[in-house]
This record gives sequence, structure tokens and C-alpha cells, in this order.
Amino acid sequence: MSKSQGFGFGLGKMKELTEAFKKAQQVQEGAKRLQEELDQMELEGQAANGLVKVYMSGNQEPRRVVISPDVMGEPADVLSALVLEATQDAYYKSTTTMRERMEELTGGLNLPGL
Repeated sequence: MSKSQGFGFGLGKMKELTEAFKKAQQVQEGAKRLQEELDQMELEGQAANGLVKVYMSGNQEPRRVVISPDVMGEPADVLSALVLEATQDAYYKSTTTMRERMEELTGGLNLPGL
């Protein structure tokens, strides 16, 4: 007759499971802090060598737009394109920053989807 193994894992597996839960809790706490930090950030996107600037938080929240008087005489379609370009630049910087910070937070955990 074989000795019962409970639910199929011994004390070694329980220790691994406990460690995994601890790491998950640390990541969750770190993620909350990271969200707060990202919300406080202000990342600048720009177009036309800084004549049009868009600012976003690290959480992709638009904050403000600054348009130089030097481009105010441009046709509406040109100005619209510059605002779009600056917005895309700010969005790229914001999402890249968020992704890099999440990778730092979860480094080595091999979490799916992160």
C-alpha cells in the first residue's frame, strides 16, 4: 500500500506556493505604487521641433497642449497634423515608460501578459 500524498504535492511544493503568493502580493503592492507614480509623471510629446507640444501622464491621461504662436498662421490641416504628431509622440513615450516600469516591477516572475 502506498503512503498518501494528500493533494499531490508535498511540503516542498507548499513552500514554493507560499513564496509565489508572497511575490504576487509584493507585485500587487508595487503595481499600486507604480500607478500613483505614473499618474504624477508628465511626459512631453512634440512636433515641428517643439512648436507643438502635448503632455500626458504615465497613465496616458492627456494633461495639456502648448502651441507656439509661430505656427498659429498655418492652415488648419497643418496644425491638426502637428497636434496629432505631438499626441502620438507623447502616447508612445507614456506607454513605453509604463511598459518599462512594469517590466522592472515584475522582472523574473514570468507573468503571462506582462
